[in-house]
Amino acid sequence: MTVPPIAMLAELTYRCPLSCPYCSNPIEMAQQDQELETATWADVFRQAADLGVLQLHLSGGEPASRRDLTELVHAARTAGLYTNLITSGIGLSQKRLAELDEAGLDHIQLSLQGTDAGMADMIGGYRGGFDRKMKVAGWIAEIGFPLTLNAVLHRKNLHQLPRAIEMAVEMGARRIEVATVQFHGWALQNRDALMPTKEQAKEATRIVAEARVALKGKLVIDYVPADYHSDYPKRCMGGWGTTGLNVAPDGLVLPCHAAQSIPHLEFESVRYRRLRDIWYDSAAFNAYRGTDWMADPCKSCERKTVDFGGCRCQAMALLGDANATDPVCVKSPHHGRLQDQAAAHASAEAELVYRSAPAKAP
Repeated sequence: MTVPPIAMLAELTYRCPLSCPYCSNPIEMAQQDQELETATWADVFRQAADLGVLQLHLSGGEPASRRDLTELVHAARTAGLYTNLITSGIGLSQKRLAELDEAGLDHIQLSLQGTDAGMADMIGGYRGGFDRKMKVAGWIAEIGFPLTLNAVLHRKNLHQLPRAIEMAVEMGARRIEVATVQFHGWALQNRDALMPTKEQAKEATRIVAEARVALKGKLVIDYVPADYHSDYPKRCMGGWGTTGLNVAPDGLVLPCHAAQSIPHLEFESVRYRRLRDIWYDSAAFNAYRGTDWMADPCKSCERKTVDFGGCRCQAMALLGDANATDPVCVKSPHHGRLQDQAAAHASAEAELVYRSAPAKAP
């Protein structure tokens, strides 16, 4: 039986001052003139609350690129949703943060591209971005927003993981997401530059385990391990069409942020259909919901309701077949080939492919 979603990711825009080479947004992105209008987003928030959504994550791109961000936060809070702003910090001023607080923003998730200006500005493709981010972190603390620090890690910056955890504590964050890069969107173009080694992946797991013990009760550490070096896939999105949904800037409703990479699926828009109908009745959301779609080895596996066969978009990207077992799984006939590919990517050298030309902070 299909149950209501508990969370919705609202990708307000694909515009972003950063050019991160691991960005999960699609290569072909919706243009600004296709973005949903303020009133339409407000109606979508009301529909989400009526559907059963509790948590709203306001994301992008960079959501601060929307001039109506404060108005959107107010609309979401009026609808009764818990609001979390996922941001690079670029585009936020002390005054604007105070306005967001007044509008009812509940929580902020701040991205971290590196633990020093050299690394962070190089990865983000934005000179001066790290210093600006540190100012924003200070303002967040002064206002008293609950804070999550999001550190996306890869071969070039995994050695900075201990310092990233220290920074989360120093900033007064309640949580840090240690997210090893997931190879979708732009990141798929940068595997030769970003793929961590197997040794790095093992070391990250050790560091996280030790930090969880040392910081228990002080800092929650969420951990996304390196897919390509794992034996079992993650339960992507908690299971396709089971706990959350995404709304893209142009209004398309997606089971996950990379779902548009599956070519045989057609996605519906909130411009033309109610969110409830899309969640329960659309072909795309029902395509991989549950376990009926599975073939062996997933169909007969005791883990089929644990990881639901892994990531459909990853199976599509790596095997050209969204119905296949995620090759991260040791039971996939393609697991060995994936391990060989991971080793090859991890030993390769390549220039980073950015979303756009590197910029400089104003």
